[in-house]
Amino acid sequence: MTNTRRFLALAASASFLFAACSSGGATSAPSAAPSEAAPSEAAPSAAESAAASEAPAAAEVRLQLQWAPQAQFAGYFAAVEQGYYEANGIKLTIVPGGPDVIPQAAGSAADGPEFTISWVPKVLEARVGNPASDLVDIAQVFQRSGTLSVSWKDSNITKPADFKGKKIGVWDFGNEFEVTAGALKAGLKQGTDYEKVIQPFDMTLLLSKQIDVAEAMIYNEFAQVLEAKNPETGNLYQPTDLNVINWNDEGTAMLQDAIFARASWLSQPGNEDVAVRFLKASFQGWIYCRSNPADCVQYTLKAGSTLGAGHQTWQMNEINALIWPSPNGIGIMDPALWQQTVDVSLGAGIIKDAPPADAYRTDLGQKAVSEITDDTKGADFVKGVVQVTEGGN
Repeated sequence: MTNTRRFLALAASASFLFAACSSGGATSAPSAAPSEAAPSEAAPSAAESAAASEAPAAAEVRLQLQWAPQAQFAGYFAAVEQGYYEANGIKLTIVPGGPDVIPQAAGSAADGPEFTISWVPKVLEARVGNPASDLVDIAQVFQRSGTLSVSWKDSNITKPADFKGKKIGVWDFGNEFEVTAGALKAGLKQGTDYEKVIQPFDMTLLLSKQIDVAEAMIYNEFAQVLEAKNPETGNLYQPTDLNVINWNDEGTAMLQDAIFARASWLSQPGNEDVAVRFLKASFQGWIYCRSNPADCVQYTLKAGSTLGAGHQTWQMNEINALIWPSPNGIGIMDPALWQQTVDVSLGAGIIKDAPPADAYRTDLGQKAVSEITDDTKGADFVKGVVQVTEGGN
């Protein structure tokens, strides 16, 4: 979601088109993996995705990304490159996000993209807005939160209660909910017990020690610190130089990257079938990235990422760990994690009332999962070890 200022120019561009047509309209065959090697046997093939009978008619849909192209979205890029959307009768336009894009607002518009990636609490807030959004979570891709709060080791800030009297950096626009909810749970009030500082989408304020704590995604900004040199040693910073609060451990983690669609769009004839086909192809893309992360880094760079291969390699490794394992199958909601997100949102005043039961649904994702022959749970997934590179190059 978050990223560095280096994305600012990118966010101003119109959009990136990734077209994948049905067999009746394809102009070229799906590309091979960047390594020019055949896809791993463990990964689903486009041929397996195609129906034995005539392929479904192509449906033109758009996917709104939460941020600019990066490995956070590698599964969707892989699904394009491996031909999964094409095989499932989907012609997809991928629309990048950025600091000037509010994905849940774009996705809520009557003429907005058919599918939107956003964080659950942001959409819960939008659903009670004016006008109210009718976005529905149809696939909970991330099974756990990637949000951290990071400080220097000598600050001795190891838990939310230690925020008292400190300058706490967060991103605004709904990205801060886990941090502020964690502080509230510890009995601290913003402005009275600690100072909330809106930080840019990078780690400059922490690196320059202008704030005591910085918000960071484990797949992005945390790596930016490790990719920077410690001026006192001339070497890259190490994890041992930092204290890290993982909000999954503090009870205020909220569900993040999910695929949303408007209930009004889903209600139109044929659109639920389109959604199932889109989800199936997207899930296959993420399964491919689980087995072939190096290929997916290359797909991400091809998609327009402005950060280097080293940074995207770190990010791909961490993103896989947020998705896998998926105990109920990729994209299938864990009701307990949904309830935790709702409870934290209520307790922090993000929403005043619990959302209706139809704010998420699992039937479309379950149908998509049932049509995939490969492993959709990744129970044996083990996160890899990635070597940090200076500047993420």
